[in-house]
Amino acid sequence: QVQLVESGGGLVQAGGSLRLSCAASGRVFSTYHMGWFRQPPGKGREFVAAISHSGENIDYEDSVKGQFTISRDNAKNTVYLQMNSLKPEDTAVYYCAASISWSRRDYGYIYWGQGTQVTVSS
Repeated sequence: QVQLVESGGGLVQAGGSLRLSCAASGRVFSTYHMGWFRQPPGKGREFVAAISHSGENIDYEDSVKGQFTISRDNAKNTVYLQMNSLKPEDTAVYYCAASISWSRRDYGYIYWGQGTQVTVSS
C-alpha cells in the first residue's frame, strides 16, 4: 500500500511558476513509476508527465514539454512537478499517481493522491 499526498498548488498569475510535490508513504516508493495527471474544470483527467522508478526515463504530454519538469528523489520518497510559464489553460486539479507499469493511461496507475488545485489567472 502506498499513500500519496500532493502539495504546492495555489493561485498564480499567468507567466508564474509553481512546484508541486507528492510525498509517498512506505519503503517501496523507488519501485514505482510515478505520474502526474490533471483534470481541468469540466473536463476529464489527462496525462501530464511520468518518470520511471529509477528516474532514467521521462515522458511528457506534448503541450507541457519545455514548460514542466518532472523529477523524483527516492531518498525522500517524493516526486516533483516544476511548472513554469503557467497559462490559464493549465488551471486544473493536479494528481500524482504510482504505477508498476510504464504508462500514460490513468487506468495503469494503482495509487492516487487526493489532488491539489492549481489556478492560473490571466
